Amino acid sequence: MIGPGFPELLAAAQSEDEQAFAVLWRELQPAVLRYFQVVAAQAAEDLAADTWVSVIGGLGRFRGGERAFRAWVFTVARHRAIDWRRQAARRPTDSVPAERLSERPAPDDPIAQVLEGQSTRAALALVAELPPDQAEVVALRVLGGLEVAEVARIVSKRPGTVRVLAHRGLRRLAQRVEAAGLLGGVTR
Repeated sequence: MIGPGFPELLAAAQSEDEQAFAVLWRELQPAVLRYFQVVAAQAAEDLAADTWVSVIGGLGRFRGGERAFRAWVFTVARHRAIDWRRQAARRPTDSVPAERLSERPAPDDPIAQVLEGQSTRAALALVAELPPDQAEVVALRVLGGLEVAEVARIVSKRPGTVRVLAHRGLRRLAQRVEAAGLLGGVTR
């Protein structure tokens, strides 16, 4: 979270200050990308880019605080995912496996990045295996850092339904992690 400086940062970004927008992007992009890796893994990076294009287009009209901004960005992201699913249903395509794509240049600590990437991908894959409603709610609550009321507005469900979906999804994830022995000896 950016904190008390958010209003000034938003105003600067709305005045086309690229550095201010970059701060907003750096704050939310990882969570947006993880959300898409749960709800539309095949197109996660493209959908994240489309989301930010839409955010840039509507940034001048946005009014609200930091939490409202986060909720608005994830609402835009959800709309991009829905549009992508509809388009994919009309025109099925074959994806190119990531292994066939050329590797990116190595970061400063490639081993740490690989290990973190593997554990992140494993966790996101577990979330993606949940029923779609549960996966989306868990992604928005946990990865997006949104409150129940914000998620309820985004997914057009009652807050109680969102709580139940999140609870069931997280309980199911805990059971899968425990059954797979992924806790590394940690017990409840």
